[in-house]
Amino acid sequence: QVQLVESGGGLVQAGGSLRLSCAASGRTFSSYAMGWFRQAPGKEREFVANSWSGGSSLYADSVKGRFTISRDNAKNTVYLQMNSLKPEDTAVYYCAAGATAVVARTGERGYDSWGQGTQVTVSS
Repeated sequence: QVQLVESGGGLVQAGGSLRLSCAASGRTFSSYAMGWFRQAPGKEREFVANSWSGGSSLYADSVKGRFTISRDNAKNTVYLQMNSLKPEDTAVYYCAAGATAVVARTGERGYDSWGQGTQVTVSS
């Protein structure tokens, strides 16, 4: 397991942008799959995006074209650039890490390390 610390959340108007960061401990960051998930009030946590150790990524349909996941293996950090934000993007955002071979493509299965979450609020 690794320790994950998210940052970059905040309050933004609809149409604005935010960049979330997730710093990871450990020397094998580059071998992990890294995911972003979010949980809105009263809803279950849902998949947002992930970045595989090989460089490919997947996105939820709801954020495709607006959000971009990237990673800097030298800094042990994964980012989520969020553009054209909508009020429905309001949620606590979590990053997660897991072994590439076992994590689900778009679910939580296989992610065994989670950050504490960072709040993103989009006002209309």
